[in-house]
Amino acid sequence: MKTATSKLAINGGKKSVPEDLKFHVWPAVDKDDEEMVLASLRQPSHAWGPNCVKLQEEWAAWNGNKFVAATNSGTAALHMAIAACDIGAGDEVITTTLSWTSTATSILHHNAIPIFVDVEWKTMLIDPAKIEAAITPKTKAIMPVHYWGVPCDMDPIMDIARRKGLHVIEDACQAHGARYKKRNVGTFGNCAAFSLNQNKNFCGGEGGLFCTEDEQMHVKGRALMNFGEMRAPEANRDFHAYGMGWMYRTSDLPAAFSRSQLKKLTATNDQARANWNRVHKGLAGVPNMVPSFSTADQETNGYAYVVRPDPAYANRRGVKIGDLRDAVVKAIVAEGVNVGGPRWMLPAHTVFQAKNGYGHGCPWTCSFARPNISYDLSQYEVGTQCMESTIWLSVNTHRPPNGPEQCDAVIAGIRKVFENIDEVPV
Repeated sequence: MKTATSKLAINGGKKSVPEDLKFHVWPAVDKDDEEMVLASLRQPSHAWGPNCVKLQEEWAAWNGNKFVAATNSGTAALHMAIAACDIGAGDEVITTTLSWTSTATSILHHNAIPIFVDVEWKTMLIDPAKIEAAITPKTKAIMPVHYWGVPCDMDPIMDIARRKGLHVIEDACQAHGARYKKRNVGTFGNCAAFSLNQNKNFCGGEGGLFCTEDEQMHVKGRALMNFGEMRAPEANRDFHAYGMGWMYRTSDLPAAFSRSQLKKLTATNDQARANWNRVHKGLAGVPNMVPSFSTADQETNGYAYVVRPDPAYANRRGVKIGDLRDAVVKAIVAEGVNVGGPRWMLPAHTVFQAKNGYGHGCPWTCSFARPNISYDLSQYEVGTQCMESTIWLSVNTHRPPNGPEQCDAVIAGIRKVFENIDEVPV
């Protein structure tokens, strides 16, 4: 039943979100953060200082990893994972159609070839049932992405990897503390990568973490972060490059900030989940809307909440799902809720459509690469529909330091639009 306030703001009605309601920016910075950063400034080792080493130790203890390298980005950590698995020219890595660009470009960085597998509609995560068909003699690894902070279905993925002799690299850049069957992600595969970018649950401003249980993989991956040197930055360096090297290590200031934020991560993740669940419960039963996904076995860390207009409604209305999504985004924003829509599937990026990463068609024209690799978008029907329909909430709407008041405003704005979706101008 429509209420007296049902006229959409985009059509001249009153906004759902009160004008005086403030949404707070993540992360909250407190006195402990300031003291840690100031202490870092006042000590003498700024490039690779004591906070860098401590961050590695403390993340290993928090997440349950044996070896950790503190990097300057999640992208760097992903590239280190590729190198750690001895993936090189012409090798293939199977990954998902839906993720941030770094998932795929990290594979290109080591002259290897991304092979994309479509996602499941309900989860928007890689579909384990489609992985085996993508395996070729060139396949070296599977890279599942715990996208939106929700774990992939790891049991069947690990089973395939064991049977086929493949490495598993977990892209957990958005998934700090997300749990698969009560166990933290980043502890299932051969290695994993996390991001410490500002909008992540665990924030260092910028930064990343490369994790593995295998000492040899740790050494191989770590070489990329220190100019190709095999010894750790805190060890007695020999300044000799043993292979191609990058400079991926972090520095003491962001490491200090990260350490302070890590002390609060369990509490802030608990609050993020509570907020996520409040929004999820508040949107239960909303018509013509597909809600976000999380289960007891694939438990979100509360990083992102995403909704989708039901494609069946778009069909009934006779409009394209992408056009409907864009119109719904505008209507929700008009209600005072900051949302947006992803614009790209990974194989749709020009670098894959043109198959020209380094010039002259490399790495696809490399003599080690398998010929005739196709990125025809018709292969990724589910991913295309997900990409065209997805609406995700800004991290500064439903995540801490926001609380129940902000979450309820988000619920009100989204409910109002979907309950009056016939009135949304497309």
